[in-house]
Amino acid sequence: MALVEQIDKDLVAAMKAREELRLSTLRMMKTALKLKQTQTGKALDDAQSVAVLRILVNQRHDSAEQFRKGGREEMAAKEEAEIKIVESYLPAGASDEDIDAAVAAALAETGITSVQEMGKVMKAAMAKLAGKNAEGKRVSEKVRAKLGT
Repeated sequence: MALVEQIDKDLVAAMKAREELRLSTLRMMKTALKLKQTQTGKALDDAQSVAVLRILVNQRHDSAEQFRKGGREEMAAKEEAEIKIVESYLPAGASDEDIDAAVAAALAETGITSVQEMGKVMKAAMAKLAGKNAEGKRVSEKVRAKLGT
C-alpha cells in the first residue's frame, strides 16, 4: 500500500476512534502531501512522500525548540507527540554503522580531503543512504569528524 493511501486509511480510523492529536497530525500530513502533489502536477511516489514527511519532522523539531526557549513546555510536548506520529510513517532510521559506511564510501569515491568541499561528500553520502531515514545533521557531523574539523 502506498504511503499516501496508508495515511488516508489511518485518518479515517483516527476519526472513528476520536483520537484528536493523531487526527490533526494526519490531516497536517495529508495537506502537506497534497500541496506537494499539486506543485509537481502528478501523484507522489513513496520516496517523494517520505521527503515531505521528513520536512514536517524537521519543522516540528524547530518548533519544539522555539517553544522551549519561550517557556511553553506544553506546546513543545505537543510538537514532540506529533513528531512521533509522523516518524511512524517513515522508514527505520539509519544506524551509526550505516552512516559511517556511507560516509567512508563517499570519501573514497570523491577523494575529497578538505572541509571546503564537504558539500560534494554530503551529496554522495546522502545518495548512498537513500531509502533510509538519515538526518542530514548526523551525516554532516560524521563527515566533519572524518575530515578532521
